[in-house]
Amino acid sequence: MEPQVFDDLRQFIEAAKKMSDWREIKGADWDLQIGTLIEAAAELIPQPPMLIFDDIKGYPSGYRILSLPYANYRRVALALGLPYDKSKLELVRLASRKIRSAQSIPPKEVTRAPVAENVMTGEQVNLLKFPVLRSHEYDGGRYIGTGDVIINADPDSNFINMGTYRMQVHKADMLGVWISPGQQGRQICMKYWEKGKSCPVVAAFGQDPMTFLASMTKFPWQKSELDVVGGLRGRPLEVFKGPVTGLPIPAHAEIAIEGYIPPPNEEAHDEGPFGEWTGYYSGGTVGTGESQPVVKVKAIYHRDNPILDDEAPLWPGAVRFDLNLRAGLLWDQMESAGIQDVVGVYGLSNYLYAVAIRQRYAGHARQAAHAVLSCSAAARHGRYIVVVDEDIDPTNLKEVLWAMMTRVDPKTDIEMIDGCWSTPLDPRMPPEKRAARDHSNSRAIFYAVRPYAWRDKFPKTSRASRELFEKVVNEFRDVLPFPPR
Repeated sequence: MEPQVFDDLRQFIEAAKKMSDWREIKGADWDLQIGTLIEAAAELIPQPPMLIFDDIKGYPSGYRILSLPYANYRRVALALGLPYDKSKLELVRLASRKIRSAQSIPPKEVTRAPVAENVMTGEQVNLLKFPVLRSHEYDGGRYIGTGDVIINADPDSNFINMGTYRMQVHKADMLGVWISPGQQGRQICMKYWEKGKSCPVVAAFGQDPMTFLASMTKFPWQKSELDVVGGLRGRPLEVFKGPVTGLPIPAHAEIAIEGYIPPPNEEAHDEGPFGEWTGYYSGGTVGTGESQPVVKVKAIYHRDNPILDDEAPLWPGAVRFDLNLRAGLLWDQMESAGIQDVVGVYGLSNYLYAVAIRQRYAGHARQAAHAVLSCSAAARHGRYIVVVDEDIDPTNLKEVLWAMMTRVDPKTDIEMIDGCWSTPLDPRMPPEKRAARDHSNSRAIFYAVRPYAWRDKFPKTSRASRELFEKVVNEFRDVLPFPPR
């Protein structure tokens, strides 16, 4: 199949409909009902269908919400322009190589943009014109910023950063924004705030999948995600110059806003709580004295019949994103650090990374595990690292757990490391550390490998070999409902 490059979210939706399951749901309520349906589908249905909500309660027909577009790894491959008939581990490697080899191509400025079909300024500005969701029962409000890209520019170098951060609708012309300490978008804001200035900002909602996936990925300072998107696409991303801020706005987004983030000591608001990727609520600044920055919205742009891409976090037992791209970057970084014979890397959740190696010497497994701790792709907010042998598929939780149960001696094969980089979102962060802004935690390493000294004497596995397994499955795929590989 020929790889496809999508200019907008609509093209991707139509292509995804042709190669995977999808459902249209009409008449659902933006207040909790849609969020709960999404969670149920992501938790209960293997390889969940892409969901499209229309005729949403209180909103006109055509104002839609898309959800779970990336809950099937084959759709993620489609989004990245990769062949979607490969295994999950093969796609992790292909995705990382594509990201690593992509040459920077700066965006192309255009004068006419689909996102500017409708413009609201001044008193017309109304964020609640769109069916913004309240996704979780105890969310402190409605969040438009889940499947978003936020763009701001470093005042010293004009480096343009793009990142995905959560955004709460406070009122018709004001958003709350929560950016974790250390993130590049916040560093840029702080440069303005230290000078007593407001930070210009653009936020776009419902963009082509490659732009969104690049926004979610951490790149080094001064490497603009907008340029990365061009390299991944093989042609420039089209943008138009924001009349208010001068910042680039993705021309094919569904919705975009321009505004300013004033210094928090001048204006800030209570934010949250919000159900985060940890499976717990975070934020909830009411009564804590820790108000969060706000965006004063000066202009809104949107296409006719706009589509909001909902990416509100789900608890880890529900599949929101079925291909861990960060694992591919980690794989590359480990090899660049000199770790030999890494045969697979995967993030089974934001807390758990599995690394498969072909052991070559005593201490090899320990080197691999400590490299995971050190490499930027996995250094932040982890909890567990599992090192397995090459016969274990690190994308398969069943196999990883089997290795942990049968190849780990708890007394000798579990190592604890303290002082690791964590996040304020960590639900296990002790109150005293949170108050001191000591956002560090510990990690546990499980060496679920055959002990190197007597690995040849370890009992042989009774499972069918991968070659035999694949051969038989392919031969009888028309008889039994085996999932596609």
